[in-house]
Amino acid sequence: MKAVRAILDRIVLLCAVVAAGCIPSFIVQYRQRTGGRLDQVMADLSPFQEIANRYHGGSLTELIRYHLASTDATFHQEGAALQSMVQAAERLRSMLAALDTDLVHQCVFLLLHHDSDLLRATWGGYQPGFTLDLQGAVFALAVGVALWAIFLGIWHGLAQLIGALRRGSSHSPSDPPPRAPPRGPPRRTEPRLR
Repeated sequence: MKAVRAILDRIVLLCAVVAAGCIPSFIVQYRQRTGGRLDQVMADLSPFQEIANRYHGGSLTELIRYHLASTDATFHQEGAALQSMVQAAERLRSMLAALDTDLVHQCVFLLLHHDSDLLRATWGGYQPGFTLDLQGAVFALAVGVALWAIFLGIWHGLAQLIGALRRGSSHSPSDPPPRAPPRGPPRRTEPRLR
């Protein structure tokens, strides 16, 4: 069993370091996808910005208000669609700003404030890569060792639990405590002559 654990924990350590080393490339691809979406939203908004420049002093907010104030249902819905595109652009800009930091803060941001659609799309097209800069290597080692320590804790915890269950199931509480096996007959000591 010790040999299996020794091999298994080395495999877990290696896999954890390699997997953690691929996280920076996932974050890069997530940022690229976020930037691509922002570019698309801005391209979709550009004709409306031109209209706002001509008729509303360059204010897209005024153009949206004008659309929303209209009694024409189609015009009103167009205003709501414009407002959602502007909000999406602001959200994407703030995501890119939050991802423009060190690797640890990027990971924390992705864990706590990710966009589920972007995350799913990035994972669908993800091409694993291993970043070989100092920050990526230190991150891979730190996260890999942390995952390995978690594995070891679970392994040893389960081993102790199973050992306790085995010891507890070998006799029931109503049985008397087990006795030590009987020894052979007592040895007789002979007096020695000098």
